[in-house]
Amino acid sequence: MKSPMSLKNMQITVIGAGIGGLAVSQALALRGAHVRVLEQADAIREVGAGIQISPNGARVFEALGLGEQLRDVGLQAQAVQLVDYKGAGVTRLDLSRLANQDYYFVHRADLIDLLAGAARAAGVEIVLNAEVEALHLDETPMLRLKDGTEMKPDLVIGADGLHSVARQSICGSLAPFFTGQTAWRATLPNVSGRAPEARVHMGPKRHVVSYPLRGGALLNLVAVQERDTWIEESWSQEDSPDTLRAAFADFCPEVQEMLAAVERVHLWGLFRHPVAPEWHRGGAVLLGDAAHPMLPFLAQGASMALEDAWVLCDALNLPGSLQTRLAAYQTRRRDRVVRVTDAASGNAWKYHLSFPPLRWAAHQAIRIGGALMPDRMMGQFNWLYEHDVRA
Repeated sequence: MKSPMSLKNMQITVIGAGIGGLAVSQALALRGAHVRVLEQADAIREVGAGIQISPNGARVFEALGLGEQLRDVGLQAQAVQLVDYKGAGVTRLDLSRLANQDYYFVHRADLIDLLAGAARAAGVEIVLNAEVEALHLDETPMLRLKDGTEMKPDLVIGADGLHSVARQSICGSLAPFFTGQTAWRATLPNVSGRAPEARVHMGPKRHVVSYPLRGGALLNLVAVQERDTWIEESWSQEDSPDTLRAAFADFCPEVQEMLAAVERVHLWGLFRHPVAPEWHRGGAVLLGDAAHPMLPFLAQGASMALEDAWVLCDALNLPGSLQTRLAAYQTRRRDRVVRVTDAASGNAWKYHLSFPPLRWAAHQAIRIGGALMPDRMMGQFNWLYEHDVRA
């Protein structure tokens, strides 16, 4: 297999025009690669609604020269409020106590527009209606599109998400399992004038996360419920707002006010996927959810994809064979994302305590910790937020 010795002039095809795919394409183009992005949709549009970019992800925007633009489209977060489902405050995590306060709430559509514009300005070609049907990993990678078009770039980057064609080609089938949790997602007007903080209302086997977007004009809402029945793993499945309201009918008036304003809602099942054991084979490599699908309980899906993008670009700029460089990328990333995916998976139960005495005791412990040791409460996230992929 040919192994280009330099990133400059490499022919690279990225599958997927999501956050990770667009970020890596811009980074590679700025270093001299010829980059083409294949997107199966007929337009680059948002899926979902609000996302959170924590300081570790914001550093990648700075490295890409997009820090100011991120601040323009995002809303800088001030705090995370933990609240009992009946409305009693538990604690307030003050984000100003973070060493780096670049923590933003961003509408996914605005972030995608920003990254797509930056990629095109760097010379990236974005091809729409380009659904990849097969990826063959012989001496040189070969992509075949649904319309029969074949491509043979030097490198294929699979940034094609949960149902990745590249992941299947590199790793084979890796079956996920249903976590027993489903989530509703909606946006609604911020009629209450919510300050730039996230609120987590925690109840028996359920919780609701909400935070403002777009200068405070909207609220993003994610409501999670434990259930036994399997729900499709897709953000595009619509559900009735009345079903959502019924599931959280015993929550406090603040939650009821939000739910009453929901006009359209999507429902999806939460599945735990294993981190890919191998991230590369031949001339193909995985990035973002294609390598390590994230549950939403640590709000790190976007930031991990951004970290991947920068580290992969750095690794491809190293000397040595292509395989050596791809192995360096996996070595730098895999242990960290395993830790993050494990932490995200372990977070949900903390919000869903159903035995009243246990829930009361846990909330009291959090209250005391937040009141007496606020810096320690925030310090538990240093390993996550202080990570700098540029170092």
